Amino acid sequence: MKHFSASLAQLEYQPTIIASLVKDISTEQAHWKPDAKSWSIFETVAHLYAEEIVDFRPRLAHILRGATTEWRSIEADERVPSVTTLQAALAGYLAQRQESLAWLRTLKNPNWQKAYVAPFGPITAGDMFTAWVAHDLHHSRQLNALRHQWLVQQQAPYTTRYAGVW
Repeated sequence: MKHFSASLAQLEYQPTIIASLVKDISTEQAHWKPDAKSWSIFETVAHLYAEEIVDFRPRLAHILRGATTEWRSIEADERVPSVTTLQAALAGYLAQRQESLAWLRTLKNPNWQKAYVAPFGPITAGDMFTAWVAHDLHHSRQLNALRHQWLVQQQAPYTTRYAGVW
């Protein structure tokens, strides 16, 4: 993989970004949703915590091992942590990310072209690793959007239009 080091570095610093996006969030804001279909800040961070345990690390390892057995269902996986506070979700995510980084650093010349045939089609180890980095970016964007939506809702009737189009 051409840019493994840069992507690994991004996985290393992304938890700092996530932590800063949820710093000093009240319990009310952590559980607030802009609508019934959206996730809250708490749900987003709890999801990141769970994904470190049951998705990217084990599935990337599965692909690199050349395993052909079916992936465990994330929804039915008993390893999905049960947390009730934003602080617990964040602490769990940060700790699990450190375990993921330690594991990634043990990889010696992994075959990024090795593929697994998932229910949606083939996925290579390189695809999975790249998706892991993108997943962090996606949820950073989501947390930014939730913070913005909260600001707009809390500050009404004042607007953010002078700041530019969101």
